[in-house]
Amino acid sequence: MTTPERVRILDGGLGTSLEDRYGVVFDDATPLWSSHLIVSDPDTLLACQRDFVEAGADVLLTPTYQVSIEGFARTKVAPFPDGIPRFAIERYLANAPGLEPGPLWACMLPSQEYSGKYDDDHDTEEALYRWHLERLRLFTNVQGLMDRIAYVAFETLPRLDEIRAVRRAYHDADMGKEFWISCVFPGEANLLPDGTPVDHAVKGMLEPLSGGSKPWGIGINCTKLNKLPSLIKSYGESVRSMTSAPTLETAPCLLLYPDGTKGEVYNTTTKKWEKQQAHTQAADHKDQGVFRSFIVGGCCKASAAEINELRWEFPGSSRT
Repeated sequence: MTTPERVRILDGGLGTSLEDRYGVVFDDATPLWSSHLIVSDPDTLLACQRDFVEAGADVLLTPTYQVSIEGFARTKVAPFPDGIPRFAIERYLANAPGLEPGPLWACMLPSQEYSGKYDDDHDTEEALYRWHLERLRLFTNVQGLMDRIAYVAFETLPRLDEIRAVRRAYHDADMGKEFWISCVFPGEANLLPDGTPVDHAVKGMLEPLSGGSKPWGIGINCTKLNKLPSLIKSYGESVRSMTSAPTLETAPCLLLYPDGTKGEVYNTTTKKWEKQQAHTQAADHKDQGVFRSFIVGGCCKASAAEINELRWEFPGSSRT
Protein backbone atom coordinates (compact mmCIF):
# COMPACT_ATOMS: atom_id res chain seq x y z
CA MET A 1 0.00 0.00 0.00
CA THR A 2 1.02 3.57 -0.57
CA THR A 3 0.62 6.69 1.52
CA PRO A 4 -0.81 9.68 -0.34
CA GLU A 5 1.67 12.46 -0.88
CA ARG A 6 -0.83 15.23 -0.21
CA VAL A 7 -4.38 16.49 -0.62
CA ARG A 8 -4.91 19.53 -2.79
CA ILE A 9 -8.06 21.62 -3.06
CA LEU A 10 -9.74 22.13 -6.42
CA ASP A 11 -12.11 24.97 -7.19
CA GLY A 12 -15.89 24.71 -7.62
CA GLY A 13 -18.51 25.29 -10.29
CA LEU A 14 -17.35 28.17 -12.46
CA GLY A 15 -20.41 28.44 -14.71
CA THR A 16 -22.92 28.17 -11.87
CA SER A 17 -20.92 30.62 -9.74
CA LEU A 18 -20.97 33.12 -12.59
CA GLU A 19 -24.75 32.73 -12.65
CA ASP A 20 -25.38 32.78 -8.91
CA ARG A 21 -22.87 35.39 -7.76
CA TYR A 22 -22.35 37.60 -10.81
CA GLY A 23 -25.73 37.42 -12.51
CA VAL A 24 -24.39 36.03 -15.78
CA VAL A 25 -27.13 34.51 -17.94
CA PHE A 26 -26.41 31.46 -20.09
CA ASP A 27 -28.88 30.53 -22.82
CA ASP A 28 -29.00 29.60 -26.50
CA ALA A 29 -27.12 32.81 -27.32
CA THR A 30 -24.12 31.66 -25.26
CA PRO A 31 -23.36 28.14 -26.54
CA LEU A 32 -19.83 28.33 -25.13
CA TRP A 33 -21.26 28.52 -21.57
CA SER A 34 -18.56 29.86 -19.22
CA SER A 35 -16.11 29.95 -22.14
CA HIS A 36 -18.29 32.76 -23.56
CA LEU A 37 -16.71 35.14 -21.05
CA ILE A 38 -13.33 34.66 -22.72
CA VAL A 39 -14.98 36.50 -25.60
CA SER A 40 -17.35 38.87 -23.85
CA ASP A 41 -16.24 39.66 -20.29
CA PRO A 42 -12.80 38.43 -19.14
CA ASP A 43 -12.82 40.78 -16.14
CA THR A 44 -15.88 39.11 -14.60
CA LEU A 45 -14.40 35.72 -15.40
CA LEU A 46 -11.19 36.54 -13.56
CA ALA A 47 -13.12 37.97 -10.60
CA CYS A 48 -15.05 34.72 -10.25
CA GLN A 49 -11.87 32.66 -10.42
CA ARG A 50 -10.26 34.97 -7.87
CA ASP A 51 -13.08 34.09 -5.46
CA PHE A 52 -11.97 30.46 -5.52
CA VAL A 53 -8.33 31.39 -4.98
CA GLU A 54 -9.27 33.49 -1.96
CA ALA A 55 -11.40 30.61 -0.68
CA GLY A 56 -8.31 28.39 -0.59
CA ALA A 57 -8.27 26.54 -3.91
CA ASP A 58 -4.85 25.16 -4.88
CA VAL A 59 -5.89 24.16 -8.41
CA LEU A 60 -8.06 26.24 -10.75
CA LEU A 61 -9.97 24.72 -13.63
CA THR A 62 -10.33 26.94 -16.63
CA PRO A 63 -13.18 28.35 -18.72
CA THR A 64 -12.57 26.01 -21.65
CA TYR A 65 -14.88 23.08 -20.85
CA GLN A 66 -17.19 23.80 -23.78
CA VAL A 67 -14.68 25.17 -26.25
CA SER A 68 -15.21 23.71 -29.70
CA ILE A 69 -15.18 24.83 -33.31
CA GLU A 70 -18.95 24.25 -33.42
CA GLY A 71 -19.54 26.31 -30.26
CA PHE A 72 -17.58 29.28 -31.60
CA ALA A 73 -19.43 29.03 -34.92
CA ARG A 74 -22.73 29.47 -33.03
CA THR A 75 -21.39 32.43 -31.00
CA LYS A 76 -22.52 35.64 -32.71
CA VAL A 77 -20.62 38.68 -31.47
CA ALA A 78 -18.99 41.70 -33.07
CA PRO A 79 -17.16 41.61 -35.41
CA PHE A 80 -18.60 38.18 -36.29
CA PRO A 81 -22.41 38.54 -36.46
CA ASP A 82 -22.71 35.17 -38.23
CA GLY A 83 -20.56 33.30 -35.71
CA ILE A 84 -16.86 33.20 -34.85
CA PRO A 85 -14.98 31.43 -37.68
CA ARG A 86 -12.27 28.83 -37.22
CA PHE A 87 -9.44 31.23 -38.09
CA ALA A 88 -10.42 33.64 -35.30
CA ILE A 89 -10.71 31.14 -32.44
CA GLU A 90 -7.06 31.25 -31.44
CA ARG A 91 -7.15 34.98 -30.68
CA TYR A 92 -9.75 34.28 -27.98
CA LEU A 93 -8.04 31.18 -26.61
CA ALA A 94 -4.88 33.25 -26.16
CA ASN A 95 -6.76 34.97 -23.31
CA ALA A 96 -7.78 31.68 -21.68
CA PRO A 97 -5.71 30.89 -18.58
CA GLY A 98 -5.52 27.18 -19.31
CA LEU A 99 -7.13 24.06 -20.70
CA GLU A 100 -10.05 21.88 -19.52
CA PRO A 101 -11.92 20.02 -22.26
CA GLY A 102 -15.26 18.39 -21.62
CA PRO A 103 -16.79 15.51 -23.55
CA LEU A 104 -18.14 15.83 -27.09
CA TRP A 105 -21.74 16.54 -26.20
CA ALA A 106 -20.96 19.21 -23.64
CA CYS A 107 -20.22 21.24 -26.78
CA MET A 108 -23.32 20.31 -28.77
CA LEU A 109 -27.05 21.03 -28.54
CA PRO A 110 -28.73 19.69 -26.53
CA SER A 111 -26.07 18.94 -23.92
CA GLN A 112 -25.85 15.16 -23.62
CA GLU A 113 -22.80 14.42 -21.50
CA TYR A 114 -25.15 12.84 -18.94
CA SER A 115 -26.57 10.34 -21.42
CA GLY A 116 -23.69 9.54 -23.76
CA LYS A 117 -26.16 9.22 -26.63
CA TYR A 118 -24.28 10.78 -29.51
CA ASP A 119 -25.39 11.33 -33.08
CA ASP A 120 -24.42 8.98 -35.91
CA ASP A 121 -21.51 11.19 -36.98
CA HIS A 122 -19.84 10.89 -33.55
CA ASP A 123 -20.93 7.46 -32.37
CA THR A 124 -17.67 5.53 -32.83
CA GLU A 125 -14.29 5.65 -31.12
CA GLU A 126 -12.61 6.75 -34.35
CA ALA A 127 -15.01 9.65 -34.84
CA LEU A 128 -14.56 10.73 -31.22
CA TYR A 129 -10.78 10.48 -31.56
CA ARG A 130 -10.78 12.75 -34.60
CA TRP A 131 -13.10 15.28 -32.95
CA HIS A 132 -11.05 15.51 -29.74
CA LEU A 133 -7.75 15.71 -31.63
CA GLU A 134 -9.01 18.59 -33.76
CA ARG A 135 -10.15 20.43 -30.65
CA LEU A 136 -6.88 19.83 -28.77
CA ARG A 137 -5.00 21.33 -31.71
CA LEU A 138 -6.96 24.55 -31.24
CA PHE A 139 -5.03 24.93 -27.99
CA THR A 140 -1.62 23.69 -29.09
CA ASN A 141 -1.68 26.23 -31.93
CA VAL A 142 -1.84 29.11 -29.42
CA GLN A 143 1.70 30.24 -28.74
CA GLY A 144 2.63 30.08 -25.06
CA LEU A 145 -0.70 28.65 -23.87
CA MET A 146 0.71 25.30 -22.74
CA ASP A 147 3.36 27.10 -20.70
CA ARG A 148 0.64 28.58 -18.50
CA ILE A 149 -0.94 25.34 -17.31
CA ALA A 150 0.02 22.43 -15.04
CA TYR A 151 -2.54 19.81 -16.11
CA VAL A 152 -5.10 19.06 -18.78
CA ALA A 153 -8.45 17.77 -17.47
CA PHE A 154 -10.86 15.66 -19.51
CA GLU A 155 -14.11 15.82 -17.57
CA THR A 156 -17.57 14.30 -17.39
CA LEU A 157 -16.77 11.51 -19.84
CA PRO A 158 -19.88 9.31 -20.21
CA ARG A 159 -18.61 6.54 -22.51
CA LEU A 160 -15.88 3.92 -22.52
CA ASP A 161 -15.05 4.51 -26.18
CA GLU A 162 -14.66 8.24 -25.48
CA ILE A 163 -12.20 7.44 -22.67
CA ARG A 164 -10.07 5.52 -25.15
CA ALA A 165 -10.54 8.21 -27.79
CA VAL A 166 -9.25 11.03 -25.58
CA ARG A 167 -6.23 8.94 -24.51
CA ARG A 168 -5.33 8.44 -28.16
CA ALA A 169 -6.04 12.06 -29.09
CA TYR A 170 -3.96 13.34 -26.20
CA HIS A 171 -1.06 11.10 -27.23
CA ASP A 172 -1.16 12.41 -30.80
CA ALA A 173 -1.64 16.04 -29.75
CA ASP A 174 1.71 15.76 -27.89
CA MET A 175 0.81 18.44 -25.34
CA GLY A 176 3.63 17.65 -22.92
CA LYS A 177 1.58 17.95 -19.72
CA GLU A 178 0.11 15.56 -17.19
CA PHE A 179 -3.59 14.94 -17.72
CA TRP A 180 -6.50 13.40 -15.91
CA ILE A 181 -9.74 11.74 -16.93
CA SER A 182 -12.86 12.18 -14.83
CA CYS A 183 -16.15 10.37 -15.39
CA VAL A 184 -19.78 11.08 -14.56
CA PHE A 185 -22.20 8.68 -12.87
CA PRO A 186 -25.64 10.33 -13.07
CA GLY A 187 -27.96 7.34 -12.55
CA GLU A 188 -28.82 5.30 -9.49
CA ALA A 189 -26.40 2.49 -10.40
CA ASN A 190 -22.62 2.85 -10.41
CA LEU A 191 -22.43 2.80 -14.18
CA LEU A 192 -21.31 5.25 -16.83
CA PRO A 193 -24.23 6.62 -18.87
CA ASP A 194 -23.37 4.11 -21.62
CA GLY A 195 -23.78 1.23 -19.13
CA THR A 196 -20.06 0.61 -18.49
CA PRO A 197 -19.33 -0.72 -14.95
CA VAL A 198 -16.83 1.13 -12.77
CA ASP A 199 -14.08 -1.48 -13.02
CA HIS A 200 -14.22 -1.44 -16.83
CA ALA A 201 -14.15 2.36 -16.83
CA VAL A 202 -11.08 2.42 -14.55
CA LYS A 203 -9.33 -0.16 -16.73
CA GLY A 204 -10.22 1.91 -19.78
CA MET A 205 -8.50 4.88 -18.17
CA LEU A 206 -5.38 3.09 -16.92
CA GLU A 207 -4.65 -0.11 -18.83
CA PRO A 208 -1.94 0.04 -21.53
CA LEU A 209 -3.40 1.33 -24.78
CA SER A 210 -1.56 1.21 -28.07
CA GLY A 211 -1.13 4.77 -29.29
CA GLY A 212 -2.71 6.15 -26.11
CA SER A 213 -1.28 8.09 -23.16
CA LYS A 214 -1.87 7.02 -19.55
CA PRO A 215 -3.50 9.68 -17.35
CA TRP A 216 -1.75 10.94 -14.23
CA GLY A 217 -5.08 10.97 -12.42
CA ILE A 218 -8.56 9.49 -12.57
CA GLY A 219 -11.67 10.99 -11.08
CA ILE A 220 -15.36 11.46 -10.52
CA ASN A 221 -17.10 14.75 -11.24
CA CYS A 222 -20.59 16.17 -11.71
CA THR A 223 -22.01 13.31 -9.61
CA LYS A 224 -24.20 13.48 -6.52
CA LEU A 225 -22.45 13.49 -3.15
CA ASN A 226 -24.31 10.48 -1.79
CA LYS A 227 -22.84 8.28 -4.53
CA LEU A 228 -19.20 9.06 -3.77
CA PRO A 229 -18.50 6.54 -0.96
CA SER A 230 -19.41 3.50 -3.06
CA LEU A 231 -17.75 4.91 -6.17
CA ILE A 232 -14.53 5.67 -4.29
CA LYS A 233 -14.53 2.11 -2.96
CA SER A 234 -15.01 0.71 -6.47
CA TYR A 235 -12.29 2.93 -7.92
CA GLY A 236 -9.93 1.81 -5.16
CA GLU A 237 -10.68 -1.87 -5.63
CA SER A 238 -10.13 -1.58 -9.38
CA VAL A 239 -6.79 0.21 -8.98
CA ARG A 240 -5.68 -2.25 -6.28
CA SER A 241 -6.42 -5.21 -8.56
CA MET A 242 -4.39 -3.62 -11.34
CA THR A 243 -1.39 -2.85 -9.13
CA SER A 244 -1.37 -6.38 -7.71
CA ALA A 245 -1.57 -8.03 -11.16
CA PRO A 246 0.49 -5.94 -12.05
CA THR A 247 -0.92 -4.15 -15.08
CA LEU A 248 -0.29 -0.76 -13.44
CA GLU A 249 3.15 0.28 -12.28
CA THR A 250 2.32 3.69 -10.81
CA ALA A 251 -0.80 4.48 -8.80
CA PRO A 252 -2.84 7.44 -10.05
CA CYS A 253 -4.04 10.51 -8.23
CA LEU A 254 -7.72 10.39 -7.31
CA LEU A 255 -9.80 13.48 -8.14
CA LEU A 256 -13.18 14.02 -6.51
CA TYR A 257 -15.35 16.99 -7.41
CA PRO A 258 -19.02 16.15 -7.04
CA ASP A 259 -21.92 18.51 -7.51
CA GLY A 260 -22.32 21.08 -4.77
CA THR A 261 -26.10 21.03 -5.06
CA LYS A 262 -28.62 20.44 -2.32
CA GLY A 263 -30.61 18.22 -4.65
CA GLU A 264 -30.99 20.43 -7.73
CA VAL A 265 -30.68 18.79 -11.11
CA TYR A 266 -29.86 20.68 -14.32
CA ASN A 267 -32.63 20.34 -16.90
CA THR A 268 -30.99 20.54 -20.35
CA THR A 269 -34.33 21.44 -21.95
CA THR A 270 -35.37 24.33 -19.69
CA LYS A 271 -31.72 25.24 -18.95
CA LYS A 272 -32.59 25.69 -15.28
CA TRP A 273 -31.58 24.06 -12.00
CA GLU A 274 -34.63 22.23 -10.67
CA LYS A 275 -35.12 20.98 -7.13
CA GLN A 276 -35.35 17.21 -6.81
CA GLN A 277 -34.53 15.57 -3.50
CA ALA A 278 -32.07 16.52 -0.78
CA HIS A 279 -28.76 14.69 -0.44
CA THR A 280 -27.12 15.15 2.93
CA GLN A 281 -24.60 12.32 3.07
CA ALA A 282 -21.06 13.69 3.07
CA ALA A 283 -18.42 12.24 0.81
CA ASP A 284 -15.63 10.17 2.35
CA HIS A 285 -12.28 11.30 0.95
CA LYS A 286 -10.16 9.10 3.20
CA ASP A 287 -7.18 7.25 1.81
CA GLN A 288 -7.79 3.71 0.67
CA GLY A 289 -4.07 3.07 0.45
CA VAL A 290 -3.96 2.82 -3.34
CA PHE A 291 -3.81 6.40 -4.66
CA ARG A 292 -0.67 8.48 -4.84
CA SER A 293 -2.47 11.70 -3.91
CA PHE A 294 -5.86 13.41 -3.87
CA ILE A 295 -7.41 16.51 -5.40
CA VAL A 296 -10.83 17.36 -3.99
CA GLY A 297 -13.24 20.13 -4.90
CA GLY A 298 -16.67 20.72 -6.34
CA CYS A 299 -18.53 20.79 -9.63
CA CYS A 300 -21.92 22.34 -10.50
CA LYS A 301 -23.35 24.62 -7.81
CA ALA A 302 -20.24 24.30 -5.61
CA SER A 303 -19.57 27.88 -4.52
CA ALA A 304 -16.43 29.57 -3.26
CA ALA A 305 -17.89 29.39 0.25
CA GLU A 306 -18.16 25.61 -0.01
CA ILE A 307 -14.58 25.37 -1.28
CA ASN A 308 -13.53 27.39 1.76
CA GLU A 309 -15.30 24.85 3.98
CA LEU A 310 -13.42 22.09 2.18
CA ARG A 311 -10.13 23.88 2.85
CA TRP A 312 -10.91 23.77 6.56
CA GLU A 313 -11.76 20.06 6.30
CA PHE A 314 -8.28 19.41 4.90
CA PRO A 315 -6.07 21.88 6.80
CA GLY A 316 -2.90 19.98 5.93
CA SER A 317 -3.41 20.21 2.19
CA SER A 318 -0.62 21.76 0.19
CA ARG A 319 -0.95 24.77 -2.08
CA THR A 320 0.88 24.56 -5.39
